[in-house]
Amino acid sequence: MLAELVAELLTRPLPWPIVQAGDPVLRNPARPYEGELSAEALAALVEGMKVTMHEAPGVGLAAPQIGLPVRIAVAEHRPGADPSTLRARGMTPLPFRVLVNPRYTPLGSERAAFFEGCLSVSGWQAVVSRPLRVRLETQDETGASVDEELAGWPARIVQHETDHLGGMLYLDRAELRSLSTSAAVVARWSQPTPADAARELGFDLTSD
Repeated sequence: MLAELVAELLTRPLPWPIVQAGDPVLRNPARPYEGELSAEALAALVEGMKVTMHEAPGVGLAAPQIGLPVRIAVAEHRPGADPSTLRARGMTPLPFRVLVNPRYTPLGSERAAFFEGCLSVSGWQAVVSRPLRVRLETQDETGASVDEELAGWPARIVQHETDHLGGMLYLDRAELRSLSTSAAVVARWSQPTPADAARELGFDLTSD
C-alpha cells in the first residue's frame, strides 16, 4: 500500500501540495515505516519532501502532510533572525535530517513558550509551551540509529514533527488565546519572546 501511494506521489510535479487541517490523515497516528520502499523510492520521497519543505517555506515536513500515513519526517533550520531573537529562542542550526520512526523524551522540567506555526494550518500561529530539551531517538534514511539530545529551537522542531506522526497538531498544545494570523504576529508580536502578546491577549506564559 505505501509503495503504491509513494509511486503515485512521485509522478506529481514538485513541490507537492500540503494537506491542510481537516483531513483525517493529519489526525490518525501514522504507521511505523518497516522498509516497504526500495532504496530508490525512499531517496526520491525524501528529496521530494525536502523540496516541498523548502518551497513552502518551512523547517519541517511530516509524511502525513503530503498524504502519506507513515512515520517519516524531514527537518532543517538555517537561522536568519536578528541576534536577540536567536538568543531568546535558542535558534541554533539544525542540519537537514530525515526522521524515521522518531520518538522524543523530555529532559528536565524546563519549558519554553513561543509562537509556532504549521504548514498544515496555513496563515495562523499560536504560542506553544514545550520542553526546552529532549532526547531524540530515531533512524535516518539509511536505517542507522540516532540517539541525541537537542535543545532550543531544534528541539521544538523535532517535537512538532514527531507530534504530526502521532496525529497531533500544534494547536492541540497551544494557548488558544494567543491564536493570531501570521500577519498579526509579524505586525504585533514579533518580539523575541511572546511576553507582550501574553499581557495584551490575556494568557499565562508560565502554564504547561
